[in-house]
Amino acid sequence: MKKIIFPLIVLFLCSSCEDYLDTVLPDDNITSETFWTTAADADLALNGIYNVLRNNYVYGYGGGYDACTPNAYQWAHWEGQQMQVGDGSIFSGSGAIVSDRWKYCYNGIYRANYFFENIDNVPDMDPAKKEVMTGEAYFLRALFYDLLARSYGGVPVITKTITSEEGRNVSRAGKEETWAQVHADFDEAARRLPKEASANGHATLGAAYGMKMKAYLFTSQWDKVLEYCDKIDALGKYKLFPSYYGLFQYENEGNYETLFPLCFMDGAFSQGSIFDRYWQPQNLKYGIDGSNSVAPTQLLVDQYETLDGSPVDPDKPYDNRDPRLDFTILRPGAYFQGQLYPDEIRNHTGQRVGFGIRKYTIETMQVVGSQSPLDFMILRYGDVLLCRAEAMIETNGDIDEAIDIINRIRTEREDVKLPLIPKGLSQAEARKKLRHERRIELALEGRFWDDIKRWNAGPEFYPCDVIGGLGELVQTKFPNGYNPEKDNLLPIPDSEISLNPNLEQNPGY
Repeated sequence: MKKIIFPLIVLFLCSSCEDYLDTVLPDDNITSETFWTTAADADLALNGIYNVLRNNYVYGYGGGYDACTPNAYQWAHWEGQQMQVGDGSIFSGSGAIVSDRWKYCYNGIYRANYFFENIDNVPDMDPAKKEVMTGEAYFLRALFYDLLARSYGGVPVITKTITSEEGRNVSRAGKEETWAQVHADFDEAARRLPKEASANGHATLGAAYGMKMKAYLFTSQWDKVLEYCDKIDALGKYKLFPSYYGLFQYENEGNYETLFPLCFMDGAFSQGSIFDRYWQPQNLKYGIDGSNSVAPTQLLVDQYETLDGSPVDPDKPYDNRDPRLDFTILRPGAYFQGQLYPDEIRNHTGQRVGFGIRKYTIETMQVVGSQSPLDFMILRYGDVLLCRAEAMIETNGDIDEAIDIINRIRTEREDVKLPLIPKGLSQAEARKKLRHERRIELALEGRFWDDIKRWNAGPEFYPCDVIGGLGELVQTKFPNGYNPEKDNLLPIPDSEISLNPNLEQNPGY
């Protein structure tokens, strides 16, 4: 598949001096004298906005964000501090995800605003092309505000380029105003985006509908979730891919289950993802020194049910299990690239907790460093189906129909055939089934952290112990318990409050 490269030149175009909110201002010389003179310049500027999505603190760490939950454990505490988010020890001066998610989301917002203010300066540009590109920029700005709202609550809403001095005087908007900006931008995007992508990896109408639906899901606006699920289905474009294992393989990327991908490619300039570097185990046969900085926990493994509902056999713990376990997790006794785990192939973090990640690793080719070309699905249709089922359950609608949708996830793929969930459940019983199915279907895709927060379910999961491969205690997550008022949000970074005392800190930090 031919992919779009987000050019390195755009990084130069936006790299001269730092602004408040840790964005970067473009060089005045470049923008006023030599840029925005051709349609190619506009393409570079738009690709520069897309490029921000690849950052580890935006979407570039993929399923590693499951380390913020009981699903996974992060070995290297200095990498992104997902481990500290996941155990309740994060604080306003932690740096990493606390400061850099803020920084890079505002970097993307600045680039989008800069695009809006200059796209009309391009002479003789095709109006239809300009309209689609503007829609993509609105879509991307919505994604950045969406991620900020999920992470920090209400944040400064900035819809134009600002100076450093102006930035030091902005205040946080309320969470309702922040979410309103998210939806307004998605609406502007939907008015302009085509059904089919203008280029691989670029936003479509389905992506705008889908991400807007997910924003409504996060704020429990169930009727709106159903409305936008209907809009997605009316496009007649998306369905479940027939193989769960194949869904995450390189040869099938861009398939009809994908609503919006984060595209990568191999090459000399680190245009690939980090997934194989950080997820894939060390493999001397292929010359791969994988680190597996994030690894699944026994807490996640225990959630995979048996095919007949019987207890797990302690002597054969991986027999008779939901096949998604082996498609997602590299467990003892499994083979990866023809080698036995963990005897012939192993990893640092997996040696600590006993498991590795299989999902989003490539078994059929050699990947060196940060050069994995495998795309990451920010949104896929399996998630959409589960969102529809959840909204139906939460509105106490047709519970049996919601169960039918969940059963599609459990039975429609060629390689996943699970017993049907019975009909006639109460709302509470159906909710429990739905939440379990989301945890398993979307395991190690970075979704569970948002689910725990929006369900206000932290006290149900914590404290919990991460047990090592030899039965030893490795980590206790939230040893003092989980406080949703505090722990559902990241703190506002100290580095930002030091620049602007108008920024009020989140509760408890």
